Order: sequence, then C-alpha cells, then structure tokens
Amino acid sequence: MEGELLIPLAILAGLGLLFGIILSLAYKQFKVYEDPRINVVEELLPSANCGACGVPGCRAFAEKVVIENMNPAKCTVSSEEGIDKIAAYLGIEASREEKVVARLLCAGGINEAHNLASYKGGMSTCRGEAVVVGGSKDCSWGCLGLGDCAQACTFEAIHMNNDALPVVDAAKCTACNDCVEVCPKDLFVLMPVSRKLLVQCRSLLEGDLAEAKCSVACTGCSRCVADAAPGVIGIVDNLAVINYELNDLANPYAIKRCPTGAIVWLAGDNQFAPAEKTPLPLGRVEESLDKGVYYQ
Repeated sequence: MEGELLIPLAILAGLGLLFGIILSLAYKQFKVYEDPRINVVEELLPSANCGACGVPGCRAFAEKVVIENMNPAKCTVSSEEGIDKIAAYLGIEASREEKVVARLLCAGGINEAHNLASYKGGMSTCRGEAVVVGGSKDCSWGCLGLGDCAQACTFEAIHMNNDALPVVDAAKCTACNDCVEVCPKDLFVLMPVSRKLLVQCRSLLEGDLAEAKCSVACTGCSRCVADAAPGVIGIVDNLAVINYELNDLANPYAIKRCPTGAIVWLAGDNQFAPAEKTPLPLGRVEESLDKGVYYQ
C-alpha cells in the first residue's frame, strides 16, 4: 500500500524537478538585462505619469533617460532640483529646455461674445453643450466657458475667470496636453513661452460679420500684417496667422492698431496681457524708418 502511494509522489516530484530545471534554463536563456539605474531615476521623478515629456509615463521616461540619453529636463513637472539630482546620479549635464505652456485661442467671454441661448442640459460641460448644435454661443468657434479644461488639469494650472474664460497659470502648467485634448472647440495649443504674439480668435467670418458675433473677433483687416515685420503675420481665411518661424522678428508694434484686440502681446508668461495701446494713425501704409515697422 505504501509502495503504491510512493510511486505517484515520486512521479510528481520528478515532474516538478524537471519543470523547474526547464524554467531555470529558459530564464537564463531569455533573461533580459535591465539597467538598475532605471529604478533609481524613476524614484527621482515626480510620478505624475502625465505624458508631457512625450513618452507614456515616468517609467518609460526613466528608460529613455538611462538607455537613450534623453535630457532629464524634458520632464516639465520635475523641479530644477529634481532634474539636477537625476543628472548628478547619472553623471551627465542636463541642459535646460524652454518652457512650453498651454495658450487659449479665444478671448470671447460672456462680456464679449453673444449668446444665442442658455444651455440647461443635465451635463453642464463644454462637451455636453457642444453636441447641441455646437453650443449656445453665436460664434461657433468660441469658448463655451463651462470649464472642462480646468477640471481636466491635474496640476490646477487653469481657473475660470469672471468672464467665463479659462486662464492658464504658466508657473503651474506642465504642458501635459490634457486641456488640448478635452476642449471640444480645439481652442488650446501648446506653445514655447518665447512666442509672444498670440491670435486669440479662430473665427473664419469676414469683417463685420465676425465682430457682430464677438467684439474681440479678428476681422481680417490686415493692419497687423502691415505693422509687423514682413512675413511675421498673414491673413488666411479672414484670420490673422502668426508665422512663428520668424518669431525673432516679432514685436508688440504689430498689435497697436488691432481694432478689436484679437491679437495680444504676452507680457511675461501670462495670457490676456496685451501691450499698452498707443494712438496710431489709421491712414495709408507707411514705413517707419525709426522703428522698423509698418503703419497703415
């Protein structure tokens, strides 16, 4: 009886030993080496997993830094101290990246843009309102002002002002792209802070038609084109468009005679900071030799 019990036990033990040997050999054969520095770098990262660096998560970013020598400063959430710690640990020098922040391409709040109706849906969100004939605003391109972007921002870098417009806190913004993805009107764009000229309008209507719907709409008058350095601004489909390849030539004179304030010159890193306007003639186009800009 005891012999009958020992036989299956021996078979099971033999099979267990055989499979253990096979697994051990397979582990040695297919083992993938992982640099232990990856774990250390990951621990030095903020664990935000926001994707602002361009890779999906802090673990993947740590792998890029260690294996592919990606600049640790591309983590826009890390502090300078955190980046320096990673660089010191790896024995590398971390070059500073230009800060990128979210910018809003609309200045038509409740005081500037006309409303056609008051949305009373059960889902008080921009996305919910957008599916109802594009929203309640007369301007179908404008911000709906219900704050989906502010709610989506993990870093609390966006708040709604009294004009029902989102305001980006550049100091807190990490360029994570969440506001860009959540806005149903595609009104957010990520831009380097060195870009100071910003068109805060996306309406494609012409002249008086655009201004009738929103007092800060771009009317396509071309004064900005004449006042800016050649090539910096153009008019495409009745809307001013900035050529950021010529960003070094940009200056605040380009917005001095914008009749609606649709184009702003960003002071510091903040939005809604147009340069102080000065009275300029509305006559013919002339070249200003002393300032190197053009007036119409």
